[in-house]
Amino acid sequence: MGASQTLTLDRFESPTVTRDASGLFDPDRIAVVGATERDGSIGRAVIQNLETFEGDVVPVNPSRDEVFGRACYPALGAVPDPVDLAVVAVPPAYVVDVLEDAGENGITDVVVITAGFSEAGGEGAGREQELRTVAATYDLNVVGPNSLGIMSTPRSMNATFGPDIAPGGSLSFMSQSGAFITAVLDWAADQELGFKDVVSLGNKAVMDETDFVTHWADDPGTNVVLGYLEGISKGRAFIDSARETTQSTPVVVVKSGRTAAGAQAASSHTGTIAGSEAAYEAGLEQAGVIRANNVQQLFDYARVLDGLPLPADDTVAIITNAGGPGVMATDAIGDSRLRMAQFTDATIDGLRDVLPDNANVYNPVDAIGDADLDRFSAAIDVVLADENVSAAIVVSAPTAILDYDGLADAIVSARDEHQKPVVACLMGGDRTRSPGRRLGDAGVPNYFDPARAVDALSALDRYRTVREREYEPPATFDDVDRDRVRAILETVTERETNRLGVEAMGLLDAYGIDTPAGAVVETPEDAVSTAQSITGDVVMKIVSPDITHKSDIGGVKVGVPNEDVYDAYEDLVTRARNYQPDATIIGVQVQELVDTESGTETIIGANRDPQFGPLVLFGLGGVFVEILEDTTVRVAPISNREAGEMLDDVQAAPLLRGARGRDPVDRDALRDCLGRLSQLVTDFPAILELDVNPLLASPTGAMALDLRLTVDPDQL
Repeated sequence: MGASQTLTLDRFESPTVTRDASGLFDPDRIAVVGATERDGSIGRAVIQNLETFEGDVVPVNPSRDEVFGRACYPALGAVPDPVDLAVVAVPPAYVVDVLEDAGENGITDVVVITAGFSEAGGEGAGREQELRTVAATYDLNVVGPNSLGIMSTPRSMNATFGPDIAPGGSLSFMSQSGAFITAVLDWAADQELGFKDVVSLGNKAVMDETDFVTHWADDPGTNVVLGYLEGISKGRAFIDSARETTQSTPVVVVKSGRTAAGAQAASSHTGTIAGSEAAYEAGLEQAGVIRANNVQQLFDYARVLDGLPLPADDTVAIITNAGGPGVMATDAIGDSRLRMAQFTDATIDGLRDVLPDNANVYNPVDAIGDADLDRFSAAIDVVLADENVSAAIVVSAPTAILDYDGLADAIVSARDEHQKPVVACLMGGDRTRSPGRRLGDAGVPNYFDPARAVDALSALDRYRTVREREYEPPATFDDVDRDRVRAILETVTERETNRLGVEAMGLLDAYGIDTPAGAVVETPEDAVSTAQSITGDVVMKIVSPDITHKSDIGGVKVGVPNEDVYDAYEDLVTRARNYQPDATIIGVQVQELVDTESGTETIIGANRDPQFGPLVLFGLGGVFVEILEDTTVRVAPISNREAGEMLDDVQAAPLLRGARGRDPVDRDALRDCLGRLSQLVTDFPAILELDVNPLLASPTGAMALDLRLTVDPDQL
């Protein structure tokens, strides 16, 4: 087994190495290292949970000859027959020795339940590094440490210390929190949700979410992949793997640690280094992963993705016998990505034939409170037959004349006949239990709250767009000068990591992003000489790594004629000295004056996330960027399509399209700039931060007017 190589989807990374998880879920012989009969011990809980396993279970413990009637062996090497999976529940100081024993005896798959590793810091972090080293030496697939364990319901395998095995089903679930698994499985049993595989990721020292997303993509028994994650270990690899998985199998994730306090809690919990929330939002979207905000959403989405066909588009019809809940559902659709379907004339006529005169035959359809099963069913059938309707929500309040069980059967029948997704909202208490089971058994989700029904259907529509989205490789440009960039970066000293000016802007020029003519000068005489080489008036800016907001201190002069350049130079330096006497003054930038009134000031930028690597940013620029915060982010490298999506994501998108009589900007030029910046920061890891602000977008192109740069000299 061991590692397998899955090629990434772009040219910017070496092949992503993923671990083969198949052996973890289909072993014939399991060894429990640390098995015991001692009350309250994890070793006892694990071996008792494996009583139902459809294979052999072998206790391993040097202190015992027998555990629960089974012969017990002192070490893995002493077990007479081959072992497929080792579950380790020994004190942390002995775990590495057990892994070496496993490796020397040909055991590839190991689950380490023992805690006391990186989550504990200090000595524990050192032990975890030793564990990684041993795993690499013997090419081991290791889950954990600090793991609850794993389950596989087709084999009745509960290799955890949780209280119960999951009910069987087609959901596969990974979680970075073992406690979350035990709570969810207990709740899911009551909700009649079933699972195929369950994995407690623990500290992810060797195997992580990318390995399991890759495995479940090809697993015929898994219809939906679910995850609770506190961090993603290898962001770009996860994007590439999940992007392939979501073309056939939906992936839904709850990502905790969205706030600063939550991120800190996640770090102390599992040793995760929390990446930025913007990076996770972008990375999950680019991967086609649907993000849930809470546990309820996670399983609401699981239900709808597991049981229903995908809609043809985002149009939805509502059929109800209750005006108020129908309006609630309509409002929820208005707040969602979905649209209310417009019925054809034939549908309206058909509804008039089956509904009373005082019924509403337009969307939402109100069959009126006195609707019996025949009337309600007929209305559902007419609506689902409409070619303009891609999905439907049946909302009902209980009445004395409506057979809820019969309505559930009618919903399933209509779904099957028309092959369109239908979700139910049969409101009520005890009387909904039986029809709810009928719906659930047939794969039709039922929600008490109309807003939940709409939200779940919206998730199904989101997955439709993921499946329809054609993958486009990252934009690449061959007309770039990497040698020139490398030379420029090497001139940036540690003291000048925020260096601004034409030297640094040469990075942009080398990668094909237009910049104004000009130079950074160190004397007023050189300023005059440079200005005379430029046609027309010039812009002059103080250049200092210590002064970020130049405009705020009067460090920028616009429209300076040649005869005033000398005095302008001295004034700029004086202002900078008065503002911050200890500031390093590199000089003054003398630059071609660009007519900013002819375009829209935008910003493009990049920084590095600890999990996902380089991120590319776009938004409204100039002096408003920090006030309005109208920006969007993608994980680099980005495709031309993704660059175009970024232009449409910002609230200022109408300005780019030509609002209020303005000419639209050159979108191709903006996409080109984003793609080139993406390639630049991907090619050169030494660039930690780079802000082009403003990038002037006009009807005829885009030009970078200013640059802020942060470089890590150790990466050069």
